[in-house]
Amino acid sequence: MAQTQKLTLAKGLNAGLRAAMERDPKVVLLGEDIGKLGGVFRITEGLQKDFGEDRVIDTPLAESGILGTAVGLALRGYRPVVEIQFDGFVYPAFDQIVSQVAKMHARSLGYLKLPMVIRIPCGGGIGAVEHHSESNEAYFAHTAGLRVVSCANPADAYWMIQQSIESDDPVVFFEPKRRYHERGEVDIDEAAGAPLELGQAAVVREGTDATLLCYGPMVKTCLQAAAAAEQEGRSLEAIDLRSLSPLDVDTIVASAKKTGRVVVVHEASTFVGLGAELAAEIQQECFYHLEAPVLRVGGYNIPYPPSRFEEEFLPNLDRVLDAVDRSLAY
Repeated sequence: MAQTQKLTLAKGLNAGLRAAMERDPKVVLLGEDIGKLGGVFRITEGLQKDFGEDRVIDTPLAESGILGTAVGLALRGYRPVVEIQFDGFVYPAFDQIVSQVAKMHARSLGYLKLPMVIRIPCGGGIGAVEHHSESNEAYFAHTAGLRVVSCANPADAYWMIQQSIESDDPVVFFEPKRRYHERGEVDIDEAAGAPLELGQAAVVREGTDATLLCYGPMVKTCLQAAAAAEQEGRSLEAIDLRSLSPLDVDTIVASAKKTGRVVVVHEASTFVGLGAELAAEIQQECFYHLEAPVLRVGGYNIPYPPSRFEEEFLPNLDRVLDAVDRSLAY
């Protein structure tokens, strides 16, 4: 029998971390203020109290040191889960991630593994200041040796964080911070297991006229756009990528061939963003099925703006529907 609970995305992450820590004593959490405070977004709330300060560790404000410590722990058989407080704070640890975490398995000819999860709250929409609202997934998706995933709802938050912790590959785990408090049904039946593999995309809405490819905070936006388009007699298919590296190319290509039109939506700037890779892949695999060029909707190629301008920067329902209109006009 299904064991369902109604949870927020934040509580789904918390429950998933708790389940992983209960199963495996080698799972340890590291981050700034994640212990007594429970993290700036309270994702780790209550975990230090229940598992102790040796497993939920408040670290100094030093991201490079946090990642370096995680590398040592992983080499000694632990499965560290690192919290980066905000997306823009990851850059001091960038060298550790791309030069050590991503390379160790290849450098050791497969002898050494670094199982770890790097949790990054991502994206805007919360009215924050500089370095608190970035979408930097393309840096990590470009780096061979890393898995990059993004949850979009409470059920995926619960299951994907556990799957990431169990992976022997290092995983960069993006969490859409403006969706933390949105609720959904979560089936926590351990016997049934996760409904999808970690690297699998999800068709979250069936359609026939065009495909919307999205992930993270843009999944809700695209579902809203598809619902609005339905009122005008248009049928849009929405796919939540879930895994940004590797991509579930089979699911993406099947949908592109089915609809003949594709719009990629993400918060990050479109210039050299993930949408460019998706457009190239679809053009290569679906050239004779496409009725229109693959279009992209994303942030503009500027530094993330002050909060009073962020709604002009972020893709919204109208911008998505405008791209759909342009695609259907070909």
